[in-house]
Amino acid sequence: MLLISLLWVMTELCAQELGQKLNWEGDFRFRVEQDWNSRRSDGTYRDDRTRLRYRARLGVTYNHNEWASFGLRLRTGYREKQQDPQLTIGDGFNEFPSVPIGFEKMYFRAQHRWLDAWVGKNTFPFEKQNELFWSDNVFPDGVYFGSTFELQSAWIDQIRLGLGHFILVASNSTLSNDSYIQALQLTTHHWNKRLVIFPTFYFFKDMPDIPDGNENYRFNYSILHLGTHVLAIEKPEITLGLDLYRNIENYQKVDSIPETLKDQKKGFVASAVWGSLKKPRDFKLGVYYMYLERYSAVDFIAQNDWARWDYSNQGSPDGRLTNYKGLEFIAAYRVNKSMKLTMRYFKVEQLKAYGSALENGDRIRFDIDIWF
Repeated sequence: MLLISLLWVMTELCAQELGQKLNWEGDFRFRVEQDWNSRRSDGTYRDDRTRLRYRARLGVTYNHNEWASFGLRLRTGYREKQQDPQLTIGDGFNEFPSVPIGFEKMYFRAQHRWLDAWVGKNTFPFEKQNELFWSDNVFPDGVYFGSTFELQSAWIDQIRLGLGHFILVASNSTLSNDSYIQALQLTTHHWNKRLVIFPTFYFFKDMPDIPDGNENYRFNYSILHLGTHVLAIEKPEITLGLDLYRNIENYQKVDSIPETLKDQKKGFVASAVWGSLKKPRDFKLGVYYMYLERYSAVDFIAQNDWARWDYSNQGSPDGRLTNYKGLEFIAAYRVNKSMKLTMRYFKVEQLKAYGSALENGDRIRFDIDIWF
């Protein structure tokens, strides 16, 4: 009897200790989405579309000690649609099929003083202010090293360096034969952290022209990115942002790329946002204008929110969101510490036609996000 009591006490103590080291997180999103005025490349129009959608995620972090942690997170969504974890209610023409679920994150992380490093599948670790170059739903697999230094300078508050190597497709031979992404970023904070500047270099090696194993050819991207945002006014809070992109690869001798697209390698995004969602009853109003040429970003890694353009006719459900210009208007309200409401409107038009007509489209979304 004494032995059983001791085992029970030890089990309770272990459970309490484990519980103190585990941090749980989860969220749920419900979305109503309407698309209209969506023209195809042949000049015909897609049918107007209304969708009811949802997303659920559940994650846990185990803090082994003060510097080492393990994390993982599950999410809904089809495995082949890395840009889009939302599920459409009634999609698939099936009789209430089971929900597809996969691992969004799975990593080991080390944080000690100025060092922050992780290996596995984790959140995109570099500074960004929108999803037009890299979607929030795309979680890279690889290795990341970062370091942060606080300064006591009159004109610079903080410097952060980041370096990452992420593998898109393993070659089963040497690492140099993989399809991979490398990034190097310097982030500086100025003016009591009101101004942030983050020049970055991205190298994308052997990227397919069509994702999911349906490519016709592979080629490289070498993209210089200069990003900055500034808190222009504190009360009311108004933030201005700018991103400039330039792909410095020379495609003139790449015969697979059409002549009309070989020089389509630059882009920019400008934004103005009033307010934030830091605490309950906060609101945010914003406008974004973007212009991204075909090879200024990798279209199936960037967001797919703005339009219903994808590679479905070429064997992939992923979006192809470059080679376009457009506007986004956003209005959001944080109801309480665990709920927010967001309305977004998008209007886009293609830059270079793939057929006889330029594609375009209008979309509006309403999201309810609940998290715990």
